[in-house]
Amino acid sequence: MRSRSAVLRATPCAKPYAQTLPLTIEDIELDDPGPGEVLVRVAAAGLCHSDLSAMNGDRPRPVPVALGHEASGVVAGLGAGVDDLKVGDHVVMSFLPTCGVCGPCAEGRGALCEPGHAANGRGTLLSGARRFHCDGIELNHHSGVSAFGEHTVVSRRSVVRIGQDIPLVEAALFGCAVMTGVGAVVNTCAVRLGESVAVVGLGGVGLSAVLGAVACGANRIVAIDLSPAKLDVAREIGATDVFLADAPNVVEAVRDLTGGGVHHAVEMAGSVQAFDLALNVTRRGGTTATAGLANAAQRFQIPPLALVGEERVIKGSYMGSCVPSRDIPRFVDLWRQGRLPVTRLLSSTGPLIDINAAFDRLDRGEVIRHLVVM
Repeated sequence: MRSRSAVLRATPCAKPYAQTLPLTIEDIELDDPGPGEVLVRVAAAGLCHSDLSAMNGDRPRPVPVALGHEASGVVAGLGAGVDDLKVGDHVVMSFLPTCGVCGPCAEGRGALCEPGHAANGRGTLLSGARRFHCDGIELNHHSGVSAFGEHTVVSRRSVVRIGQDIPLVEAALFGCAVMTGVGAVVNTCAVRLGESVAVVGLGGVGLSAVLGAVACGANRIVAIDLSPAKLDVAREIGATDVFLADAPNVVEAVRDLTGGGVHHAVEMAGSVQAFDLALNVTRRGGTTATAGLANAAQRFQIPPLALVGEERVIKGSYMGSCVPSRDIPRFVDLWRQGRLPVTRLLSSTGPLIDINAAFDRLDRGEVIRHLVVM
């Protein structure tokens, strides 16, 4: 079948994207889903800084690539061997397929799935196949999802069935922003009732972490960002205290407020400066986690003596340390209970044709989450 999709043919891309048009809307050909694969009619797809990092070269991906990794949709076709889904099922797509049998998967650490990461790095599905073509040329898959299009073919291990009570537009947010942000708090940091949390960087993932801290019953939730507007949103969804990241003495203010620093700080901005800030507002014996995807050339420094003498913990958090088949349904249940009001993350929606201009707005920090609605 054929589908209109957004294709990135070269990287890095010059700005503004509305003028340079790095994403071209093209008619591409989709193969039928192979064994263990699913054809999905995309309903909504979110624009994320991970997509920007592929466009600006911070995190290069093989090109040409059909971009997009956070999405929801409806099952439109099934490959051989897929007998636990049916046409018409609503699904959320996960940006890392989890094979379920490698060492990390067997240990319950699906976010570290070795075949999944290898496939994403190659630009293929979990099977190693590429199912997209344009003018006789194979297109790479983005994170096994390639959601910026009317239809996509994905591995069965990249989709999680959800109930039809959750609107598909809101459901798309669970595929990355919610899974990564809430997961970083719930899984990576394992925040306990009454503990304190700081979130540095308040995009869709960071504000999801604020929602996760509220759901965990954190006693004090400190939100830090360069944008006053995002601080206002953080306070509205449950942050107890907000600080501008570039305010004088922000570290001292947070440490004074929290009696020496927070129990857990999560960095979501993807910069060394943001990570240093998160580390410095963490108390002795506390945990600093980062889910931000900084440029691969960036480095941070910390004296080993501080790790030992202060018993600090530094952790990476990929995909919120989630197992998608376990955690997406859990987080959807929290939405049903009114404890994860993810609609507050949604800044705007728009058609596929306007995607380049929408990425400009994301790059300028003007939106939390913009969703392309098909």
